[in-house]
Amino acid sequence: MTGDETTGAPAPGPPTANSPLTGAAPGVLRIGNASGFYGDRFGALREMLAGGPLDVLTGDYLAELTMLILGRDRQRDPAAGYAKTFLRQLEEGLGLAHERGVKIVANAGGLNPAGLAAAVRALAERVGVPVRVAHVEGDDLLARRSWGDGVLTANAYLGGAGIAACLRAGADIVVTGRVTDAALVTGPAAAHFGWAPGDFDALAGAVVAGHVLECGTQATGGNYALFTDHDPRRLRHPGFPLAEIRADGSAVITKHPGTDGVVDLGTVTAQLLYETGGARYAGPDVTARLDTVRLTPDGPDRVRISGVRGEPPPPTLKVGLNRVGGWRNEVVFVLTGLDIEAKAEFVREQVTDALGTTSGTGNTPPAEVRWELARTDHTDAPTEETASALLRLIVRDPDPDTVGRAVSGAVVELALGSYPGFHVTAPPGKGAPYGVFESAYVDAAEVHHLAVLPDGERVRIPTPVRTKDLAPVPEPVDDLPEPLPAGLATLPAPLGLIAGARSGDKGGDANVGVWARSEGAWRWLAHELTVDLFRQLIPESAELTVVRHVLPHLRALNFTVEGLLGEGVAFQARFDPQAKALGEWLRARYAHLPEVLL
Repeated sequence: MTGDETTGAPAPGPPTANSPLTGAAPGVLRIGNASGFYGDRFGALREMLAGGPLDVLTGDYLAELTMLILGRDRQRDPAAGYAKTFLRQLEEGLGLAHERGVKIVANAGGLNPAGLAAAVRALAERVGVPVRVAHVEGDDLLARRSWGDGVLTANAYLGGAGIAACLRAGADIVVTGRVTDAALVTGPAAAHFGWAPGDFDALAGAVVAGHVLECGTQATGGNYALFTDHDPRRLRHPGFPLAEIRADGSAVITKHPGTDGVVDLGTVTAQLLYETGGARYAGPDVTARLDTVRLTPDGPDRVRISGVRGEPPPPTLKVGLNRVGGWRNEVVFVLTGLDIEAKAEFVREQVTDALGTTSGTGNTPPAEVRWELARTDHTDAPTEETASALLRLIVRDPDPDTVGRAVSGAVVELALGSYPGFHVTAPPGKGAPYGVFESAYVDAAEVHHLAVLPDGERVRIPTPVRTKDLAPVPEPVDDLPEPLPAGLATLPAPLGLIAGARSGDKGGDANVGVWARSEGAWRWLAHELTVDLFRQLIPESAELTVVRHVLPHLRALNFTVEGLLGEGVAFQARFDPQAKALGEWLRARYAHLPEVLL
């Protein structure tokens, strides 16, 4: 501990005039989102401040890959390590936020929340806006223990209690390091409504609302599987979402009036399933039971979330570790016209010889060599591009020279002596470092979660008193719908005709959430879309562990595919390294579907 650090947070106040969010309407706290990732729409912060009433505006800037990027920034400059875009956005919106009494909470502090807080104060002084700035720290565990060779970042996922303490102390802007995405919502809600650490149901409701908000316009029609159900003009520039949260943790998801996009049961369900796993969604504040979530329409572009139950959080905190795993290079060969397979095999053998992966060359081959042939070519194609296929070569090795000049030289030397029509999409270059993400877990008591208040006081956030070890939830057999009658006529058809899907990444695992478009479709999905059928439809998963989770109230299934993404997003294990389109691939796969559903 350093400075004037104290133990315990100030006693929370009720949602009245004593609340730190005094502009909030009685009984309702309006929390918006203006960023779903580092690089999201730059003008969103100002759009949200100007577009309608808000009490709190949040911004999520961090992801596993972002922490690696910030870690490399910090290597070059110890004063760096935070999302600089946030400062430029704040320069446009700080005065408007102050004028409208909107608190701003963002995890843009990354690896250096104290540095970002100081930069925000300097910005406020320069533009002449009087604001009180606080920050949350304690998540950075890199120096606390040995994490192994090459680890650049080691950050625990903190909850919202530190944010709540900052707001109760009068902060106008709170910046954090690595907190859970939902903490940006649970913190302000706990501060406003006076929730105690044991108010698990209310906290769980706020976690669910926070999870819906965290990815910005994915909740308002962005990246939406069923986008063709809507006028495309409404989805070109979707507005960012907001949640109207009540004292019991229930919420309505909506957006500012007059903005584009769609908020309906489908868009909210899609985001609820995104990057989650089983029915227990664990966090530092609470474990939310996703199998208790109920969604109901609440008017145009309004969906109510209710019924969420919460349980004590686990006794450990997740720690995200990022390290440089080695060096990587990639070459994409273009194969045009006839004999695609033969051309691919020919150049594969040439490169294999040149890289020393066969005997007699004396070269040291890369530790990993992988080829992928994408048959993008068409028969009798009207353009050269549509007559061409792409052959992708990926190499990895701990030594940059083994994947650098050795690879680029081998490819360039083939230019006049390989398959007919030889060319590549880009000149071969030197290798680039790739990252590896790992998860570790530490006892929550080992992490010194600190709220650094506007006056500089350092408040230690207590570890949860009540915890509960995580356990899987058995498949709710009694809550499954009746299967469709036996003997129905079926047709081979894309699964997406009866279901939506959204997929994403969690470290090296991928998740695919699938929800039914109708009650009949749910009756089919619940009984027919088994792990075995999933593996048939997604052959990449055939040798991997696949776990199916059932969420009956959402008429949804969530599949976790362990290890599909290798060692995380930055490892780039596959064509779609974040599994963003895995759900769309699943929807495009043909299954034997009952004709009555089509």
